[in-house]
Amino acid sequence: SGSGKELVARAIHDLGERAAQPFSAINCGAIPSELIESELFGHEKGAFTGAAARRIGHFEASEGGSIFLDEIGDMRFEMQVKLLRVLEDRTIVRVGSSEMRPVNVRVISATHQNLDTAIADGRFREDLFFRLGVVVLQVPGLASRVEDIPMLIEHFQAKFPAQDRCRFDASALRVLLQHPWPGNVRELRNFVERASVLHGGETLSADAVAVLINPTATLAPFSFAAILDECTLPASAAPVTEAEAADAILKAADDLIAMMT
Repeated sequence: SGSGKELVARAIHDLGERAAQPFSAINCGAIPSELIESELFGHEKGAFTGAAARRIGHFEASEGGSIFLDEIGDMRFEMQVKLLRVLEDRTIVRVGSSEMRPVNVRVISATHQNLDTAIADGRFREDLFFRLGVVVLQVPGLASRVEDIPMLIEHFQAKFPAQDRCRFDASALRVLLQHPWPGNVRELRNFVERASVLHGGETLSADAVAVLINPTATLAPFSFAAILDECTLPASAAPVTEAEAADAILKAADDLIAMMT
């Protein structure tokens, strides 16, 4: 999950002949089972409790374009039958209607599940799998394609003003390429946004990147003794005066603030 399936689907749409037409993305696992048919195919007024007006579904709204069905492996079995019929006949029927409406939509689907196992367990229809699987793409986790990281960073930074975009030195890039990215592309996107908010326009080093990648990590305790050791006290053989001690304390505080930021 989070490997960038929707980005791939969007790229397929944007680089194809349907680019000027609508693109819709629906997470089949996030929509309640009793609402997904209405979400996809629409409904007529009075079709069910709360249906106060006619509403077109995502298939009709994507006419001429593309519809991305994410997490299709989580779609309930009876809904899979209706989706198969739509793919075969290229028509939809709104909930509460008997009228068949033609649709011209490219369907792109994705799932994080092993569909071979789901089919064997009777949770996913084999005929739907073969109908959807005209062209099959594998999208590996980000850790398996670290060469994409610079390009993805540039993509995510594009939505920020130029002055808010961070730069990364060689040591920072090494940290990014070596990170395991358990959250995949979604984690990288959050990292880019976090860096832009906290360090917009700066060039980040390995240390700064390490903190941004894992912002909830427990910070090592600061040693005030070590900080005071680094303070530059006035060179004097005479005992330290009260003013000199105050200057040393203020400098220690400045050093501490610098370490924390």
